[in-house]
Amino acid sequence: MDIKSTLAAQVYTQAQTAVKPEPSGRSPAEAFSAAAQDFMTTLRESEETVKAGLAGRADPQAVVEALAATELAVQTAVAVRDKVVEAYQEILRMPV
Repeated sequence: MDIKSTLAAQVYTQAQTAVKPEPSGRSPAEAFSAAAQDFMTTLRESEETVKAGLAGRADPQAVVEALAATELAVQTAVAVRDKVVEAYQEILRMPV
């Protein structure tokens, strides 16, 4: 199997532009606020779906999907919290 270096470079360039994040034009505080708002919206919607499921007004599939969305949102929030704590601890370890 012969792979030319120019072909590999072209494929790499195409992949690089495909995964390159685009600037949102928002400040980090606004982005964090939007993420927190999305988190709370997901939790509220999931809670309403589960309540409707317990009352027999929602499909069991919708309840399972709502629980999965809630689990993913909580796992994401915990991961972000862990990174923030880790960064804070790293700052505290820096010599002055």
